[in-house]
Amino acid sequence: MPTPSPAPAAVPHGGWPTPITSALVVRAAARLGEVAVDGDDVWWSESRPGEGGRSALVRRSADGTVTDVLPPPWNARTRVHEYGGAAWTVAGGTLWFTHFDDQRLHRLSPGDDGPVAVTPEPELPAGVRWADLTPAGDGSLLAVRETHTASGAAADVVDEVVRLAPDGTAEVLVSGPDFVSDPRPGPAGELAWLQWDHPAMPWDAAQLVVRAADGTGTVVAGGPGESVVQPTWDADGTLWFCCDRTDVWALWRWRAGGEAELALDLGRDLAGPQWVFGSRSFALLPGGRVALAGDERLVVLEPGGTTTEVALPGYSALRYLTADGDGVVCWAGGPASEPVVLRAGLDGTVDVLRPARDLGLDPSWSSVPEHVVFPTEDSGTGIGEAHAHVYPPANPEATAPEGDLPPLVVMVHGGPTSSHDRTLDVGIQYFTSRGFCVAHVDYRGSTGYGRRYRDALQGRWGIVDLDDVVACARYLADAGRVDPARMAIRGGSAGGYTTLAALTLRPGTFTAGASHFGVADLGALAADTHKFESRYLDGLVAPWPEGAAVYAERSPITHVDALDTPLAVFQGAEDRVVPPEQAEVMVAALRAKGVPHAYLLFEGEQHGFRRAENIRAALDGELSFYAQVWGFALPAEEGIEPVTVVR
Repeated sequence: MPTPSPAPAAVPHGGWPTPITSALVVRAAARLGEVAVDGDDVWWSESRPGEGGRSALVRRSADGTVTDVLPPPWNARTRVHEYGGAAWTVAGGTLWFTHFDDQRLHRLSPGDDGPVAVTPEPELPAGVRWADLTPAGDGSLLAVRETHTASGAAADVVDEVVRLAPDGTAEVLVSGPDFVSDPRPGPAGELAWLQWDHPAMPWDAAQLVVRAADGTGTVVAGGPGESVVQPTWDADGTLWFCCDRTDVWALWRWRAGGEAELALDLGRDLAGPQWVFGSRSFALLPGGRVALAGDERLVVLEPGGTTTEVALPGYSALRYLTADGDGVVCWAGGPASEPVVLRAGLDGTVDVLRPARDLGLDPSWSSVPEHVVFPTEDSGTGIGEAHAHVYPPANPEATAPEGDLPPLVVMVHGGPTSSHDRTLDVGIQYFTSRGFCVAHVDYRGSTGYGRRYRDALQGRWGIVDLDDVVACARYLADAGRVDPARMAIRGGSAGGYTTLAALTLRPGTFTAGASHFGVADLGALAADTHKFESRYLDGLVAPWPEGAAVYAERSPITHVDALDTPLAVFQGAEDRVVPPEQAEVMVAALRAKGVPHAYLLFEGEQHGFRRAENIRAALDGELSFYAQVWGFALPAEEGIEPVTVVR
C-alpha cells in the first residue's frame, strides 16, 4: 500500500502558504467596464494594470475574432466628475472616445489609419472633458461637456449637454443646472436628460427632464427626496427609467401627455448610485419586453405586466445590460467568478464572450461570502441592524494550531454611498487564503437596501458607519469566529475615512488599520475638492462652512491624541479627490506620537491604484504591516519585501 502523505504542519492563521500572491492578483488582470452591441459585434472596455492601468477597447466580431481596437498608448477614459464612465460609444463601426491624456474627443472610423482628434486642444491641460457619449442617429453625437477655468475653483466648472457634429462643431442643448447626465434622443425628436443642483447628489434629487421637438419641457420625475437614473427611450415613444419613489430604485415608464407610472417593483434596488456615467440595469427587447438584472437571473417584464425569469447560475451581479436580438449582452460576475462578458438568451442559453482569466486554482481555494445581519446602535436612524458579507478563511492545504482563531480584516467600501457586491475579488482571497477572516460591511448609508437605509447616513457620517464597523467586529469576536486581539480595519477613499475615524473616535476595538487614500480632515475635503463632491458633505455632515465645528469634531486629525493603533497609509501622488496632503498630515501626527506606521506614496497614481506594480506593493505592504504588528511570519517562498514600519 502507498504511504499516505503526512498531514500539513499547523501554521498560525495569517501565515498560511498560498498560491494567491500579489503577482497572481495582477497577472493578466483586467477590470471590465462598459459593454456595447454594434450590429453583429460586441464591444467592451478593459482597465489593464499590466499596461499602466489604461482602458483598452476590445471588439468581438460575429465569427468570434477578438481584436484590441485601440493599441497603446490610447486610453479611453474620461475625467468628468473625476470618476468618469461612458467615455466611448460606437455606432455603425465608428468609434468615438475620450483619450485620457488630453481629454479630447477622438473618432476612429472603419478604414482609418488611427484615431482622429475631433475637438480642439483645450487652453488648459484637460480643461475640457467629455463623457456620456451617445450616438444621435444622424452621424452626430450627444455628450456631457465639462469645462474648467483658469481659476481652478470647483464653483467655476460648467457642465452642459451638447450636440457634436461629425466635424466637431458643438451646439449647446442644455446649460444652467449644476450637473447634467444621460442625454438621450427620443424617436420623435425629443431629448431626455437628468439634472441636479448643489447641494444634492444624483442619488438624492436628480430630475428627469424631457424637451419635446417643439421646445416645450416637462419634468417627468425626480426632485427633492426622489432620484431618477438610467432614462431609456423605446421606439414607440415610451421613456423607461429607474426611480426610488417607492423607497427602492424600481422600474417606471412615461409617455408624453401622461404621468409617470410604476412598471415593476422587485422590492430591492434595481439600480445603483450614479458615481459614474453609463450604468444600465435593464434593456428593452423586441415585442415590448424589458429584461432587468436580478440575482443569478434575468427578470423579464412582459407587455401584459407579468414576469418570467431566465436563470443565470453563479452570476449574482449583472451590469451594462444591452439588447442583442431576443436577448442581452452584459457584464456578469459572482462569488466564484471574476467578471465576464456574456450573451444570455431568453431561452436560457448562455454564451460567454469574454471569459474570466484562468487562475489555475481549485474552487476550494475560494472563500464564499456569507450575508450577515448584525445588531447595531440605532443612533437616531430608526434602524438597529446593519449588513456585512463575511468571508471565512479558505485554504485546502493549511491548518491552524488548536485554539488559534483567525485575525479579522473589516473592509469598508468607498463612496460612502456605495456597497459591496459579491463578485469574486482575488484581492479578498489574497487574505482569506492566508487564514484571515474578511468582513465587508455595508453600513447604514450603503446602497442596495432602499432609500431609507441609504438616507440613514444623512447628517451622520462619522457616527453610524463607525457604530456599524465596530458592531460587526464585536459581533464576530463574540461569536468566537475571530481573534479579538487581531482585528484590523481597512478602506479606501470614504472607506479610508471610516478607517481613520474608527481608530481615533472609537479606539479600543481594532488593533491595526490600513488607510488607502483616506480622508483625515473633513473640513479640508469640503473646502478643496472637485465640483461633483464639493457639496456632498453638506448632507452627510453639515452645511459648509457654517458647520465647521461639526467637521472638526468628526475629523480623525482632530483626535490624533487618541490614536495609538498601528496604521499603514497608502496614497496616490496625483489624487485630486483626496489630495496627498490629507495622508501626510495623518502620517506626521503618527510620527510625532511614535505610533508604529508605514507610508507608501505612489507617483503617477490618482484616486485608486491602477498600475500593477503599485497594486502589488499596496497588497504586500499591508500584509507585511499586519505580520509585523501581530507577530506572525510570512511564507518565505513568496519573497515579500517587508514594508518599513516607523516606530
